[in-house]
Amino acid sequence: MEDGKTHNYIKDILKNVPKDWINLTTHRLDIYDESQAKNQFLAQFEALFEKDVCDTASLGNLPTAFDYIRLGHPLSCILEWYIGKQMNLSSNNIICFSSKTMPLLAVLRKNALEGRTTQINFTGKLPQVLDFESLKAVYGYRFELNRVSSSADVKKSLSSSVFISQNESIPFNELNENIDFLIHIDEDLGSIIMVNDQNEEYISEIQHVRRRETIAMTPANALVALKKVSGEHERKEIASKKKENKASVLNSIKEITSTTCTPIIASSGLSIQYALLMGLINDAVEKHPGKAIKIIVPPNCYGGTNDQARRVATAVSGVEVLDLPVDDGNDMVKSVDAVLQNIAAEDAIPYIIAEIPTNPRVEVPDLIMLQKALGKKRVTKNGDNAISPVFILDQTFCPNINFLGEGAVLSNVRAISYASGSKFPSGGRCTAGYCVANVNASPLMKKIEHHLHICDNEATALQYEILAKQLPSMNQRISDAYANTREFVNYIKETLPNAKINFVSEALAKEGFTPSVFSLDLPTKGETDEEREDYKRQLNLKLINLMIKNIPNESKYCVSYGQLKGCYWTIPATSTQGTTKEGDKDYIARVALSPTMNLELHKKVFFEFVESI
Repeated sequence: MEDGKTHNYIKDILKNVPKDWINLTTHRLDIYDESQAKNQFLAQFEALFEKDVCDTASLGNLPTAFDYIRLGHPLSCILEWYIGKQMNLSSNNIICFSSKTMPLLAVLRKNALEGRTTQINFTGKLPQVLDFESLKAVYGYRFELNRVSSSADVKKSLSSSVFISQNESIPFNELNENIDFLIHIDEDLGSIIMVNDQNEEYISEIQHVRRRETIAMTPANALVALKKVSGEHERKEIASKKKENKASVLNSIKEITSTTCTPIIASSGLSIQYALLMGLINDAVEKHPGKAIKIIVPPNCYGGTNDQARRVATAVSGVEVLDLPVDDGNDMVKSVDAVLQNIAAEDAIPYIIAEIPTNPRVEVPDLIMLQKALGKKRVTKNGDNAISPVFILDQTFCPNINFLGEGAVLSNVRAISYASGSKFPSGGRCTAGYCVANVNASPLMKKIEHHLHICDNEATALQYEILAKQLPSMNQRISDAYANTREFVNYIKETLPNAKINFVSEALAKEGFTPSVFSLDLPTKGETDEEREDYKRQLNLKLINLMIKNIPNESKYCVSYGQLKGCYWTIPATSTQGTTKEGDKDYIARVALSPTMNLELHKKVFFEFVESI
């Protein structure tokens, strides 16, 4: 165990925490090396520790730990670093979660894929949300439950051994040689998993679960955890208002979406998506036992969606992912019709995930024809009625559109929409995410909610508080941000007419599709396709760097959108499309404007860019 130097240093850190460590959900990509992520941050943090430097400015100058707080952030890294010091473990062996159950589910998933049984050792009671029957029947996990008096009673086992601790304090000394994974649960803050050195091959798998199916312990809760381990017990009391804030959020979402069933609120967009997929799979297993389940996903959609769907298919028997070409010349309606026809012939169960507008090219299909394609009666090879699809709409780009309410375009099919709360709903103030269903799909919501609870991925009290404050103004913010975006797009067209811009038409905008994101395909040159592609990539970076340099307070190299102020620039192929197949990646610039920004200054800098090329 480390001496008092570490403990005292943490106490000093807590006095000087940069505001951005608490308040930002997305971080600058220009000071971020994804291959190093947490390690680069902690290496430089360790250097400050050795010099006993902990002023706010020095901390704020550290490189980005993760590009997005759902994955991790400075405070989660420091908490993991501190625990590692106390336990003589690498900080990579310590992983903190917002969820109390997902560390266990991460180990169960890894072992299930390898055909191993997991021994779950525990004292007292396990979290009530753990539905062990569902974990066996739906997830396919294999495990044994073993109640013990203490960690010392855990016997050596041929199985993978987990010990779950629910003590008030972190059990630094309880990771003995018979325990492969020690999971500490904090009822209010989440959980922390500590991986024995002999099981380091699990670390990347556990991190991937945190990356795709849940979130890291939130900055606010990581701060509280650091205060606890340093001997301070100060805690912001917002839990008492959770019920009130939740009611406000539910009402706002119903009003925005024109739906009547109760929405479900999760800790992130991918958390709600995971609950969606597992809930629908559970429904399919119960109602259509033995039938194949097909998850249909656009190959160039948001990379997290693509990756998560394939991870589910890898882990759950009978599930397969199929491509849905919707972009770059492919028609979504024709693709939907074709894939549903094939699935009907197989007598399989179709779940379609799609973005409207598409990401990153911001295209909208013929919605009437889409509704007809989804609602078409199809038959199996045997002449039986085919199972109707569930259309899962990622509405993050335009969460203000009524797709599901009475009389809306998708009201007559089984449809569920969801949105990432880190974008427009919160204005970039928290992650969160929510889903709603139309009347036809509303019976599925109980299953979705059940799996959200199994994963302990409901929104936190602070997330509810932020959403309650921001959601009432969302539609107005979307309108104002769209006005800025339309003006900037028109200026680019006038200033650089050879550039290709993907943005909603004014006709679509009149129908309510008013995103504040557009993609910019800059003019290129060269003798070969390779030369032209390389030139375009370099030009993208030149533009982004110029904007950041000249407008540092507003223009940032960030992956998100829907923010309250400023302008975000990114290249989707290197961020949101990070898990997309290389041939489907699009190395164009994506620009996200806000309702509050200096638009004239951005025009001026863009003109300077045009003059330089």
